Amino acid sequence: MNDDQMMKDILMTARTIASVGVSSNAEKDSNEVAAYLKDHGYRVIPVNPTTAEILGERSYPDLPSVPETVDVVQVFRKPEDVPSVVEDAIRIAAKVVWMQEGIWHEEAAARARSAGLRVVMDACMKKAHLRLIEEA
Repeated sequence: MNDDQMMKDILMTARTIASVGVSSNAEKDSNEVAAYLKDHGYRVIPVNPTTAEILGERSYPDLPSVPETVDVVQVFRKPEDVPSVVEDAIRIAAKVVWMQEGIWHEEAAARARSAGLRVVMDACMKKAHLRLIEEA
């Protein structure tokens, strides 16, 4: 289960979020969440190999291609894709893997934790921010 205090701490301290699988389609939830986070002061880096730019930001094909330090790897991919995203998150020395609502993978989460990353599963960053930061 996700811990509210841990999520609040992540949201309060994170500055750079790599959004893996974010869509360029403004009608998709992933785009809406990324836009919300960007509007609330986070540096959002799109990671999507199918497009060059999302939300006015350069999109990268994968996490190892991102040229800056990433605090949170936000996952908008199918659960079966999570293990490879976690391996990339470990490789780039991210601090957190945050799997969006409807996404969880226990084995990948255990792997991330064993590598020292904090893990959130099946939780929307936008909803968590609204509940834990905006309403606080």
